[in-house]
Amino acid sequence: MSIIYAILLLGFLIFIHELGHFLAAKICKVRVLKFSIGFGPKLIGKKIGETEYLLSAVPLGGYVKMYGEDAQTEVLEKERSFRHQPVYKRAIIVVAGPIFNIVGAILIFWSIYIYGIPVLKPIIGEVLLPSPASTAGVKKGDVVLEVENRKITNWFEMAEVIQKNPGKSLNFLIKRDNEILSLNITPQPKETKNIFGEKITVGQIGIKPKEEFFIQRYNLFEALNKSIQKCYEIVALTYLTIVKIFQRVVSTEVIGGPILIFQVAEKTAQQGVVNFLSFAAIISINLGILNLLPIPVLDGGHLLFFLIEAIRRKPLSERFIYISQKIGIAFIVALMILAFYNDILRILNPSKMPKP
Repeated sequence: MSIIYAILLLGFLIFIHELGHFLAAKICKVRVLKFSIGFGPKLIGKKIGETEYLLSAVPLGGYVKMYGEDAQTEVLEKERSFRHQPVYKRAIIVVAGPIFNIVGAILIFWSIYIYGIPVLKPIIGEVLLPSPASTAGVKKGDVVLEVENRKITNWFEMAEVIQKNPGKSLNFLIKRDNEILSLNITPQPKETKNIFGEKITVGQIGIKPKEEFFIQRYNLFEALNKSIQKCYEIVALTYLTIVKIFQRVVSTEVIGGPILIFQVAEKTAQQGVVNFLSFAAIISINLGILNLLPIPVLDGGHLLFFLIEAIRRKPLSERFIYISQKIGIAFIVALMILAFYNDILRILNPSKMPKP
């Protein structure tokens, strides 16, 4: 089943990406010759109008082939040719793919927030001894209503405030039976590690949640705002992770390939539609961002060439582009080999599998 889940996921994300290129090309009046999901030999295809729509054998990517894209091809209709378009139009066509991936992720999260997500209630399930919470008089079953005049609707909102304020006295408004209590608690500083393995100091008060959940839903506008905010956080985290890899703060072991996607897709599908769609949105964002990296053969590499062309006011030489693309292909192949190597290590050592 993992193969089915992964193929459906990858197929959808590839379709969204290539649809961006396709629609932008149509808007810019560029003729699209082929629209393919997958690479390699054609499995099925149908020509509609001037475009042939294909499903190809290797489901690890896709492509939109445009008229006049290849410099060696003779062009009779320059107004419909990709390479004869102004730089800004070519840039729009290229950047539309990654943008569609990010917009697709926003729409996925939007639907998730409207549908509703399970979250922990802000109810104390256990008070550790000794701890700042026990000293302040917090008891099992207490419901946290506010922290520092901030209304608390779920456990993670409260935890965020506590962790960000080590050593600072915080006012808690707590409901106990039918009584409302005001307690001052100072989170104890504790050294821990963030997701990158870097040492940080957070606040803790010594409490654990009661395993009681509710479905939190948002209206259309709240859900849209939450989804945009969520995508922004993932984009920022993805770029930061890339920087940390180059800084050697984060190991290259975090890089995964199709096998990892297959495995996580199956696990998240088993955990329910919300988890599976959330994973799809994260992968969509990653696909968009990675394509924007300034590496020849990727969309970001094309955009870099267009920028240089705009500054120079003339196209780059075919030889320079050819050599750059060969280097880019070599880099991508090396990255894919590393990803497959890491995937195989995870199969041999399941403890290294990321938690979905």
